Amino acid sequence: MPTTQQLQDFAQQVRRDIVRMVHAVNSGHPGGSLGCNEFLTVLYQEVMDYSTKFTMDGKNEDLFFLSNGHVSPLFYSVLARSGFFPVSELATFRKLNSRLQGHPTTHDGLPGIRISSGSLGQGMSVAIGAAEAKRLNGDSKLIYSLHGDGEMQEGQIWEAAMYAAGKKIDNYIATIDYNGQQIDGATNDVMPLGSLKAKFEAFGWTVLEIENGNDIDSIKNGLAEAKSLTGKGKPVCVLLHTVMGNGVNFMMHTHAWHGKAPNDTQLEIALNQNPETLGDY
Repeated sequence: MPTTQQLQDFAQQVRRDIVRMVHAVNSGHPGGSLGCNEFLTVLYQEVMDYSTKFTMDGKNEDLFFLSNGHVSPLFYSVLARSGFFPVSELATFRKLNSRLQGHPTTHDGLPGIRISSGSLGQGMSVAIGAAEAKRLNGDSKLIYSLHGDGEMQEGQIWEAAMYAAGKKIDNYIATIDYNGQQIDGATNDVMPLGSLKAKFEAFGWTVLEIENGNDIDSIKNGLAEAKSLTGKGKPVCVLLHTVMGNGVNFMMHTHAWHGKAPNDTQLEIALNQNPETLGDY
């Protein structure tokens, strides 16, 4: 198992990848990518059991589905640095004929990508289907998915949530990036979410919260608890409280960097920051 420091170092490299990739093409979504960095780092570097000899069926492997596909810079960096494809390919992000499209797609056969995502609200339905397939096949591995909190405004999410509880899909852990921001502003201003904890519990899920979703140890402990809650007749929801733009001070706590690239000066500022000195996350 990697140490906390090794995971922090991995996340720092991923953070640098994200801002470089988005800057290079003046396009992409750095805010949410930076906010979910530590979560995906822990998931791929410590929690999930998978093979980089990628197959679409994923038999006898834990599977991850990214529903909020706009955080693709994060996903691509973690996949590359986990051994799914060469790190050098990150330089092709969002370029013509690249496998690394702005939102993940499957038609180019990029290892690690099992669904096309970006049309918000769909990933939970797909993940539930994969979880059911594993149960039917006698496969004991788990399904994980990641969603934005703004995505909870999509009706399909709640149809899927009702189905998962009704069918006792208990080999599934859905994580919500709970940063309170979306493309047009704060979620409370655009479409208030109320209590997501109360909502998921009312739908029949087991819910736990990771209060500091940008802290490696908190994520490790939270995901370990989430795994311990599987197999008990209910799907599991993790509410991951994060800061949008985490680790780059001028991107933090605002929706303004949801889908905006840094300029040359801003890139240098971002690359020269030490996230551990930024204070409150």
